[in-house]
Amino acid sequence: MELLLIQSQEHETLPLAELKAVLATEEIECEIETITFGLVLLKSLNKEDFYKNYKILAIRLAYNHEIHELISRTDINNSEENDDIVDISNLENEFKSIDWNSYISKDFVVRIKRYEKVDIDTSAIERRLGHLVLTSSEHNETKSFKVNLTNPESFIRVVASKKEVLAGIEKYKINKKHFQELKPHKRPFFYPGSMSPKLARCMVNLSHVKEGQLLLDPFCGTGGILIEGAMIRAKLVGSDINWKMKNGTLINLNHCSNLDYFEITDKDYEAHHIDVRELKLYEKVDAVVTDPPYGISTSTGGYQSKEIFHQFLESIGYNMKENAYLCIAHPHYLNFDSMLDDLDFELLERHSIKMHKSLTRIISVIRKK
Repeated sequence: MELLLIQSQEHETLPLAELKAVLATEEIECEIETITFGLVLLKSLNKEDFYKNYKILAIRLAYNHEIHELISRTDINNSEENDDIVDISNLENEFKSIDWNSYISKDFVVRIKRYEKVDIDTSAIERRLGHLVLTSSEHNETKSFKVNLTNPESFIRVVASKKEVLAGIEKYKINKKHFQELKPHKRPFFYPGSMSPKLARCMVNLSHVKEGQLLLDPFCGTGGILIEGAMIRAKLVGSDINWKMKNGTLINLNHCSNLDYFEITDKDYEAHHIDVRELKLYEKVDAVVTDPPYGISTSTGGYQSKEIFHQFLESIGYNMKENAYLCIAHPHYLNFDSMLDDLDFELLERHSIKMHKSLTRIISVIRKK
């Protein structure tokens, strides 16, 4: 069985890296085929765990717009005069042969997404394919399909590239409202400079933390990273040198615990007012995800940022289990690679995000040896 993933194209490397991290964390065995940028197929998925794993991906992934169970994959006939013009007659024949009763119970809609600038009349093809689905139910005594353009029960996604057309059906919806409704300025406690929910969730996923495991953010700020950890049902602990931030994190987490799609209570999280270099937790954590303030050296008595970061890694290493992951955001000018071997850390991957002319944000994934 196969899943068709429509990924975000807002970053070149993070969507695929996040996907690979979640597959490894959740022990989902499959083959990854990149059809084109932003379009990925997961192949050879275990049939018995297919829908369970499908749901896990829908819950966890941030840089992923849609996930669909693959129904068909057909070649297209390109025009001899113009490679951008495609003939989808093969797909029409495929739609005629599909038993839509297995996928649709009431109403549906067909929507087409184009890749690689293919030249097709999406509205006309959507109508044609929708008609073929309706025709398949005309002789069915128990079901009669209807088209619903606004709020369909079944969503059929067709993706067209220059070489092939893929069709899938959505079984689990991604909670797209979450990333909009919980933007930093919409939370009860707000402070400028907070990380976007999408990037925070991606970093949580890159840390390989699982449901029920302990996740630490030692620079918790307004709690954005911990909120995303709560979405995948991790246990949470935060700390901050600023007591206002520590209190703000608790305010925001308490707010989220009252939302109907959050499954956490006040027993699942805690926050402390403490300098990270003095942090000594009773229980070592499974993962650390954090976005330290880039002006950290201005509030530490004049110490150099490199020295402070070395002390930070020492303290974090003490609080981490063996083989635990640290996913950290930092500015491009902070070079701490030389410290890693000295402190028994191993750099696994690194991603760059251009913020503005003078700053590039680096996302580093590090593992404790």
